This record gives sequence, C-alpha cells and structure tokens, in this order.
Amino acid sequence: MALRELSSLEKCLGLKKPNKYSTQGERKVPVLQNNNGPAVVGLVTIASSLVRDAKKTELLGNTAEQRAVVQQWLEYRVTRLDSCTKDEVKVILKELNHYLEDKVYLAGNSFTLADVLMYYGIHYIIMELAVQEKEKYLNVTRWFDHIQHYPGVRHHLPPVVVLRNRVYPSGQH
Repeated sequence: MALRELSSLEKCLGLKKPNKYSTQGERKVPVLQNNNGPAVVGLVTIASSLVRDAKKTELLGNTAEQRAVVQQWLEYRVTRLDSCTKDEVKVILKELNHYLEDKVYLAGNSFTLADVLMYYGIHYIIMELAVQEKEKYLNVTRWFDHIQHYPGVRHHLPPVVVLRNRVYPSGQH
C-alpha cells in the first residue's frame, strides 16, 4: 500500500521521473532506491524527501509550529493509524473528529503533507463506514471529502461518497 501512496504522491507533487521503490521486513517498510547515495527508508522520510525534491517545502509547514504539527500527524499516521486494530479504529476516528472541530486541515489553515498521508491511510476506514457512522464523525467526513477533492490527491484510490443529502430534519418524514 505504501508504495502506491508514494507513487501517487509523486504525481500529486508533479514529479516527472518516477522513483524506484522496494520494501523491507515483515512490516513492508518502503525503501527508496537512490542512485546518488544510500537508500532512504520509511514512508514519512521518503514522502518528506519527495516534497523537498519537488521544491514544495510549504507542504512540510511554513512556520516552526506548523512544521511540528505536520510532523506530529505524520508520526501519528505511522505509529497509530497504520498499526491500529479494528477495535482502535473508533478511538482514532473520535480523536480525529474532535481535533478537526475547528480546522480545515490537520495543520490549521494550510494543506500539507500530513493531510495527504493521513487521507491515504484513513481511506480504507472511511470506505467501510456506514452512512450513519460517517455522520457520527462529521468533522472527519468533512475533512476527508475536502482532501479527496483536492487537485491531484486521489490518484490510486476510488472516490468515497461521504454523506447522503438530508431533505428533512431527522424524525420528520
């Protein structure tokens, strides 16, 4: 999965020459084969390197505080989301829903690498949620829908219908 994400990220960043990737270990950690030096290992490390190669460092954050928040969410993706059990999914959705109450993007008001990688990581979870569950996590659903429609992000993933249209308030049919 991480290899497809990295390939999609390359397209999203407008990088023309695709890189060569492999995986290592049981957890299939991505490895970027680098002709100019040692291999680069790990989803976040490779993704950050691609952002720098594309000269789009604003995706890593514009201020020290924003860079820290981006890094925090990238770490959250790898340490919490990627290894979560089915039971932990609801806790993660609840945490994310609460966090996004007053935010458009994960790092505040700017689209960043954190939004891209969290979107890629949470896509399969959102796809499996029933409409009622999507409505329960309204802030996550709003953020998810916004990111999936952000230009160039959703390359390898199918679109997800996130909310049904309500014609009448609940209970008045």
